[in-house]
Amino acid sequence: MTEYFIGLISGTSMDAIDAVLLEIDGEEIRIDATHSHPIPADSLRSLRRIVEHPELVDLAEVGELDVALGRAFSTAALELLEKSDRQPGSVSAIGSHGQTLLHSPHGERPFTLQIGDPNIIAAGTGITTVADFRRRDVAIGGQGAPLVPAFHRAVFSSADEPRAVLNIGGIANLTLLLPGKDVIGFDTGPGNNLMDAWARRKKGEPYDKGGAWGASADCDNELLKLLLEHEYFLRSPPKSTGPEDFHLEWLQTQLDSLHTAPSPATIQATLCELTATTVALALEGLVPEPGGLYVCGGGAHNRALMQRLSDRLTGWRLETTESLGIGVDWVEAAAFGWLAHRTMNRLPGNLPGVTGATREAVLGAIYPA
Repeated sequence: MTEYFIGLISGTSMDAIDAVLLEIDGEEIRIDATHSHPIPADSLRSLRRIVEHPELVDLAEVGELDVALGRAFSTAALELLEKSDRQPGSVSAIGSHGQTLLHSPHGERPFTLQIGDPNIIAAGTGITTVADFRRRDVAIGGQGAPLVPAFHRAVFSSADEPRAVLNIGGIANLTLLLPGKDVIGFDTGPGNNLMDAWARRKKGEPYDKGGAWGASADCDNELLKLLLEHEYFLRSPPKSTGPEDFHLEWLQTQLDSLHTAPSPATIQATLCELTATTVALALEGLVPEPGGLYVCGGGAHNRALMQRLSDRLTGWRLETTESLGIGVDWVEAAAFGWLAHRTMNRLPGNLPGVTGATREAVLGAIYPA
């Protein structure tokens, strides 16, 4: 029986709310419609300030932001339905990831926190909403991330070809789909977040469009070496990270240790090289025979980054997920629509070998329409 699900996400890049309408019939999964809805400017300013300076959090502001984002997510879903000419009653459920404020899986009391009130989404759309996917995995010993490798396995795996799926959002995560092997998935480190933050600070632009600024200079090898000394890169999977580990203050500390500061463009080129290098290092030794590397996320639009990946990944055939049937901007949103389908059918959504959880589990909480 064919069912329809909506997936909603605002990732660590915080560039927009992505919405996807999925058509699911057994194991057949098809994207019926897509939509991108801007995060309101005042909410975006608050989000960036809170994520960059969690020590300055105002609880009242977080509560109001939770409501504002719930309304924005609800609007995104309704606009998606309008584009697809479907009624809310035709959709079985919405899967809303929300917006991550803080991801802290390694402390004495591990937690991960996403906002965007699902009560408001369910009330505003009239559609049952599934949300809070990550915390069940954390509750059973996992890191709550990454969750998308299970979806990657469902839609991108091949019985014949070794494949890797690289999602480059604010943070980059990698899924290895090797025939006859268990799925391997983990965050490799920074994706776009440092490059975006540096572009905002030095050029007043939300991101380096097409990677043109980064492509205008060469990498500073001394700075790159310092950046690669971050302890996260030495950890073995399962592992996950976020902007709480990789942020401008950390970058500035490395810059302050240099005798001569590189130019802003050189720093941007080095940040681009950092993303490409950490992906290449993550792949080394994990895949006996290179195959297809399929890139998705905002980083797929960064031509300089794609070229650096191509230069670093000898033997890999570099493509995007477009060649596998899903556009680069919609994979993560589609994943949370698929996870909502799993939850509504009482099916597990995590991969313990990826997140480190002690067992499989049905993820998320259900908010009835």
